Amino acid sequence: MTLIDRDFLRTTIRTRRRELSAQMQQQAAHDLLLQVVPFLEKHQARCISLYLACDGELDTQPLIEWCWQNSIKVCLPVLHPFHEGHLLFLSYTPETNMLLNRFRIPEPEMNTHHIVPKHEIDIIFTPLVAFDADGNRLGMGGGFYDRTLENWQQTGRPFPVGLAHDCQQVDQIPTEMWDIPLPALITPSSCWQWP
Repeated sequence: MTLIDRDFLRTTIRTRRRELSAQMQQQAAHDLLLQVVPFLEKHQARCISLYLACDGELDTQPLIEWCWQNSIKVCLPVLHPFHEGHLLFLSYTPETNMLLNRFRIPEPEMNTHHIVPKHEIDIIFTPLVAFDADGNRLGMGGGFYDRTLENWQQTGRPFPVGLAHDCQQVDQIPTEMWDIPLPALITPSSCWQWP
């Protein structure tokens, strides 16, 4: 498939995701929590990165609140101020000051004291637009997570896990050489893990 096919797939799945009702989104967020909690316990995660949902993405707020209540440190991605196309991760608590980034996505206000080095993060939960049964992930097209995760297999950290609605699964993702396949993906109904 060509890049045009990837753009068409992005448009199609984002529309499908946006059409989920508020009640369906709320149920999906609840069901996601039931899938993720055993995963976190199995992996003994103490520090994870999540994202704040936008554009119909799976709502992570119930999961974030569960982590706060269970002493699991939560970080959020922040657009790197000096390295275009890269992410930093900052700790996120109920008291964190938030700002809108250039994509109009809320992120923690930059504070070097709150930066969490990537090697201290056990699991990075990544948003995505679409996925297939082989663990291929189609993101928004900026490559932020591909760059973040390009060397994770050398150290095994941070372990990347995709989060998505069940309706975001497609038969096959058209891949490019820079795409980083996921070793695990969680939807409200399933937990997928690949060797």
